[in-house]
Amino acid sequence: MTATQWQLDASDGQLLVHTDVAGRASKMGHRLTIAMERWQARVSWSGESPSGVDLVVEVDSLRVLQGEGGVTPLTPPEKTLIRSNALKCLAADKHRLIRFVCDDVEPAGDGYQLSGTLEINGRRKPHVITVRVAHEDGSWRVSGDTTVRHSDFGVRRYSMLMGAMQVADEVTVSLSLSLSASIGADPPHRG
Repeated sequence: MTATQWQLDASDGQLLVHTDVAGRASKMGHRLTIAMERWQARVSWSGESPSGVDLVVEVDSLRVLQGEGGVTPLTPPEKTLIRSNALKCLAADKHRLIRFVCDDVEPAGDGYQLSGTLEINGRRKPHVITVRVAHEDGSWRVSGDTTVRHSDFGVRRYSMLMGAMQVADEVTVSLSLSLSASIGADPPHRG
């Protein structure tokens, strides 16, 4: 029998944010990889197919993992400063959570299309995420990428040098999970 819900968290995989740099002085900036270290997801099932997803991310759990490019390598104190600036831009003191709620799950290629509502900075927008699913050696591999724009959610983009270098409007959010059969469900079946 298939489980009716899966409870997932950061112990099951990674939720990463990848930024780019914009502006005339963009070559001076770092393209960042940021981990969201505290998140929880509930995946609801209807029979043998997923029917809904509720993902909640704690904004203040962000940690800067690395920075590519830039004039010099990213140092630990710079990572701390970037984290502080990101929390201010995301208004983490007022909007502690990012949430994606989906109750429309459709088969799509080798995975599923999740249509729902994304809430960031207190603003909600329709959002679609496509995830890929593979079953290997008794475990699941779930992965997906989606693009989110600061401007869609009223998030201020960090900038320096009077705007000549700033975080690009679009960021890529990637999810990579490895789930064992012990979560209580067999691989999904589509048709």
